[in-house]
Amino acid sequence: MNDLTRRGFLFLSTATATLALSGTPAAGGPGRIWSSRPARSARPMVRWWWPDAHVDPAEIRREVDQLAAAGFGGAEIAAVHHSIRDKSVLDPAGHGWGTPAWNAAVEAALDQAARRGIRIDLTIGPSWPAAVPSITPDSPAAVKELAHGSVTVAAGATYAGAAPPPAVPPGEGVTERKLLLVQAARIEPAHSTGDETGLDPASVREVPVTGQNVTWTAPADGEWVLISYWERGSGQRPESGPHTAPEAYVVDHFSAAGTQAVIDHWESELLTPATRRLLKKAGGALFEDSIEIETDALPWTPGLLEEFGRRRGHPLAPLLPVVLLAEEDPVFAYEAAMTRHARKDYWDTISELFNEHHFAGLRDWAHSLGLKLRAQPYGLRTDAIAAAAVLDIPEGESLGFKNLDDYRCLAGGRDLAGHELLSSEAGAYAGGAYTTTWTRLLTTMGGAYAAGLNQTVLHGFSYASAPGAAWPGFAAFTPYDGTAGYAESWGPRQPTWHHVSDISGYLARVHEVLREGVPRADVAVLRQTGYTKTGIGASWFTGDGIPTGWTHQFVSGPLLDLPAARVSGGRLAPSGPAYKALFVEGDKFYAAEPTMTVPVAGRLLEYARAGLPIVLLGAWESASVPGLPRDGENERLRELVAALLAEPTVRMVAGQADVPGALASLGVRPDVRYAAPSTLLTLRRSAGKIDYYYLCNGKHVENPKPPVAPIDHDVTLARADRHGVPYLLDPWTGRAERIALYTEEPDGIRLRVALRPGQARIVAIARAGLFGDRTGRLPHATATDADRALYTGGDLSIRAAKAGAYTTTLSTGRTVTTAVGEVPPPVELSSWRLRVEDWQPGATPTQTSKVIHELDLDTLAPWAELPGLADVSGIGTYTTTVDLDGPAYLELGEVTDTCRVRVNGRRLDPVDQLHPIVDLGPHVRRGPNTIEVEVATPLGNRLRVADPDVYGGLKRQPYGLKGPVRLVPYGEGRVRP
Repeated sequence: MNDLTRRGFLFLSTATATLALSGTPAAGGPGRIWSSRPARSARPMVRWWWPDAHVDPAEIRREVDQLAAAGFGGAEIAAVHHSIRDKSVLDPAGHGWGTPAWNAAVEAALDQAARRGIRIDLTIGPSWPAAVPSITPDSPAAVKELAHGSVTVAAGATYAGAAPPPAVPPGEGVTERKLLLVQAARIEPAHSTGDETGLDPASVREVPVTGQNVTWTAPADGEWVLISYWERGSGQRPESGPHTAPEAYVVDHFSAAGTQAVIDHWESELLTPATRRLLKKAGGALFEDSIEIETDALPWTPGLLEEFGRRRGHPLAPLLPVVLLAEEDPVFAYEAAMTRHARKDYWDTISELFNEHHFAGLRDWAHSLGLKLRAQPYGLRTDAIAAAAVLDIPEGESLGFKNLDDYRCLAGGRDLAGHELLSSEAGAYAGGAYTTTWTRLLTTMGGAYAAGLNQTVLHGFSYASAPGAAWPGFAAFTPYDGTAGYAESWGPRQPTWHHVSDISGYLARVHEVLREGVPRADVAVLRQTGYTKTGIGASWFTGDGIPTGWTHQFVSGPLLDLPAARVSGGRLAPSGPAYKALFVEGDKFYAAEPTMTVPVAGRLLEYARAGLPIVLLGAWESASVPGLPRDGENERLRELVAALLAEPTVRMVAGQADVPGALASLGVRPDVRYAAPSTLLTLRRSAGKIDYYYLCNGKHVENPKPPVAPIDHDVTLARADRHGVPYLLDPWTGRAERIALYTEEPDGIRLRVALRPGQARIVAIARAGLFGDRTGRLPHATATDADRALYTGGDLSIRAAKAGAYTTTLSTGRTVTTAVGEVPPPVELSSWRLRVEDWQPGATPTQTSKVIHELDLDTLAPWAELPGLADVSGIGTYTTTVDLDGPAYLELGEVTDTCRVRVNGRRLDPVDQLHPIVDLGPHVRRGPNTIEVEVATPLGNRLRVADPDVYGGLKRQPYGLKGPVRLVPYGEGRVRP
C-alpha cells in the first residue's frame, strides 16, 4: 500500500468487519481467545511416505515427535518411492509392504503416536490401487477385463475357425482367459461415428461355439462382424512397484471376492496382536487413493452379465458391442441415443457394484477394527456423489480437481449421509518439489474450504532417507523422470518448517469452524450421473450464482433414499444442509439429455407437494429414463414429470438466464448477498442459534485469468438469532473480536468485507458476550468517517491515521463526534541488519550444514540481488531499531515465504502469511524499539546449484523480505454514546 487511506485501514480492520485482521489484537484491549489450542482431531495431517520398510523404528518415532511438535494431528503411512528409479536397491522380500519389518515399523509409529496424542492412517495396500501379494493375475479375486476380438464376414460368406482372439494383448503374468460368448452383427454405416463402427442392434445374435471354435455363415443382407468376448485378468499392479515379494496385484473392485482378498491378507499378514491393540489407541482410518483401474480393455467382473440383468431389467449381452473399450476408446456404435443409454446402463451397474462390494465391504470391516474408511471415490465412471455417502471420510485432491464443484460433489454425499469430514490431498503440484511456498498452498486451499472441505492431508512428509537418496533426503516423488517432481517434502529439511506451527494452527482453526454444527447450502443440484474430478459445474449457479453469493452442492439419485433426504418447512434435509431449492438440468455427461429415473421423479413430486421449490432447466415434458427403458417406463416418467410441473412450487425454464427469475418467483434467496459480482467465496454452518461464515477471496478454478484481485464491498449475512451480533474469529491467532461497524437488516447483518487474493476470515453471529467480550448490548457503529471503529476495553472507539474530529453514527440513531490527537506520518523502514542462515548439503544425505552470512542493508531487495546470497535458501533475520511515540501498524509488504515478527525480544502472534500486517500497538514503548522479522524460504535456490542434474532447470526465486516495509502510526478516541 502507499499512503494509509481509509481503504488501507479497511484491509487491516477487525471490528469494522473488514476481514484482513492483523495477527495482533487492537491496542485498546486484547481480543478474547477463541481457540488458542485447536483440538488434535482438527489439526491437519500429512501423507507420510516410506520407502517400503527401509526404515528405522527409532527414526519413525522421531518423525512422529516432529509432526506432533509442529502441530499436526496425524499421518497416513504410505509405501511410495517413485523417486527411486533403480528398484534393485530395494528389498521387497525382506523390507517390502506387509513384511515383518513393515509391521514392526507400523507398530513403532502407532505406539509413538499414542504417546503423542496423534492418529495414524494406513493405506489399504502398497501404493495404489488396492492390491495384495496373495493373489495372481488369474485369481478369481484379481482385477478383471473383458477383451474382444473381431473379424469381418462378407454377405453370405462362412467363417470357420477359432473364435477371434483378443485385439488387446494380455497384461504381464496373465495366462488364463475364458470365452464368454461370440456374437454376430450386421454393419450399419449410418451409425458409424469417428473410429466406432456402426452396427444394427436388431441384427445382433449369439453364435454357437464348439470349444473355442466357430462355424458361421453370414446372411446375405450386408457385411457382418463376428465379435468374441474374453474374460481375463488385467494383470494390473500397484504404482511404482515392486513393493512386495511375491508381487502384489490389484484386486477386483466390483466383487465381494476382491474385497475379501484384501481383508484376508490383512487379517493373516498385517494385523499382528500388537498392531490390533495399537490401532485401538492411535488408529484413524484405512485409506484408498483414487480408483485408477487401468486396462486396455473393458473393466469387468465375473457374474456381471447376471448382475446387469437383475439390476437393469434387461440383458447386457445385446448391448456388449457398444460398451466395449479398446485402448480406452469405444469400438462399435448403434444409433446415438441407444448407444448412449446402453453405456449409461453399463456404468450405472459398475457403479453400484463398486460402491456396494468394495467401499461398503471395506467400510464395515474397518469399523470392526475400530477404524474409519477414507477414500478418493473417483477415477472410474462411477457415482462418486453416492460413494461419498458410503464412506466415513470422502477425499478429494487439489491436483486433480479442476474446480470447486468437484469438492461440492463429495460434500453433497457427505452431508446428506450425516458424516462430518471431507478431506483433501493438498498441494501435489507438478514440478513443485522444493519450490512450493506455503502461501501458494494456502491460496489453493482457501477456496476448497468454501466448497466444504474440512480436513487437509498435506502431500506430503517423506521419511528421512532411503537407498540412493541425495540431500536433503528421501523424497517420494522427486526426482521424477529425472527432474523436479511433485510437491512437496515438507518437514524439518525445509527452512519454513521453523514456522510451520503457525500454518498448522491456522489450518486447524479453519477445520474446527468448518466442523461446527451442521452445514448450510442454498441449493441442491441433482446430478443424474454422479461423476467428480471432471471440472463440470452446474448451469447458472457455477458461472453466475457463486459470484453473487449463492452456494450449492450436488446430489445424485441414490442420496434421495437416505433418511435425511426429506422435506420439512420447505427445506430438503432440514437437519443438515437445509437446501432451499432443488435444481435439475439435463445429464451433463450424456448429451445434456433431460433424463431421470421413475423413482427419482416420484421422489421429486413428493418434495414439491411438501413445499420444496424445484427449478428444472430444459424441455422436461419429453423426459426419458437414463438407460434403456423397460416397457411403459418412459410413459410413466412423463406422467410424473407432468404432475411435478403442475405443482405451484415448481418452475421449468428454457435457458440459464431464466434461473434467477425462477428462484425469485419461488421466494428463494441466498444466505449471503452482495450487490455486484465478486470473487468472494462463502460457506455457512449453523450450531443452534450461532452462525459461522467462512469467507475467502478466491476463484472457482486455480490460476484464473484474469487473476483474483482484492475485494472491498458490503456483504449481507443471514442469521439464525435475530439478536445475534457479529464477531471476527481470527484463525491465525485464535482470537475473537466483536465487530463494531455494521448495519442490521430484517433478515441479516450487513458489513464490509475487504480481502486480499486468497485471504480468508471467519465471521460468527451469536449472542453478545458469547466469546467472553464485555461489550454486552453496547451500541455499535453504523457509519463513521474514521478509518475504523472497534471495541476496546468494553468501550466503542474509533481509530485514524491522521489527527482530526471524526463523526460516527450509532445504532441508537445518535451521531457522535470524536477527536483524535496528533499522529506521526507513516515511515518506510529501509535500513536493516540481515543475518542469513544458509542451508547447504552436509556430510550425509540427511545432514544440513548452516553457513552464516551477515549484511547491512540500506534498501530491501530479494536475496538473489544481494552479495553472496544469489542461490541461498534458509532463514533470514532482519533487525532494525526505530523510535516510536505511540501505536503503529507494521506493514511487511512482499515476503517469500513465511515470516514471524518480534518486538523488543517478544515474539508476536502468528502473522497472516497472505497479507502480513501486524498491529504493534500493545507491544511498543515510547522511544527506541527493536523490530525483528524472521523469514524462511523453500530449498529450491540451493538445490538448483547443489544438485543441478535434477534441479538445475528451476528458476531462481526472489527469496527474502522484499517489502516495502512501513510503520503506520495511528491514534484512537473513545466514542461516547
